[in-house]
Amino acid sequence: MELSKAAETLKELGHPTRLSLYRELVKAGHEGLPVGELQKRLEIPASTLSHHLSSLISVSLIRQERQGRTLFCHARYENLEALIAFLTEECCSGTDDCLTMPQKTEK
Repeated sequence: MELSKAAETLKELGHPTRLSLYRELVKAGHEGLPVGELQKRLEIPASTLSHHLSSLISVSLIRQERQGRTLFCHARYENLEALIAFLTEECCSGTDDCLTMPQKTEK
């Protein structure tokens, strides 16, 4: 991923509503969520949701798919993984003591 693409992607995720929206889609998994369900979960007007969805679509973090009369939104995990890889690709490259990413502990 190029620096400018990473910066634009992070900018779009930098809005609280868009970050909440994206997290809902990530939680939903590969099945995604209908637009109406997203609107209900986030408790925002349809026009506001549409605006934020467009922003995330523009940086390829989500995609939409029509199934019958329902419009589903899906997280594009491959692009999230590319962003994470970009952010960590040179982790500790300037030091001898590389820190490892903390592991998630199970409860």
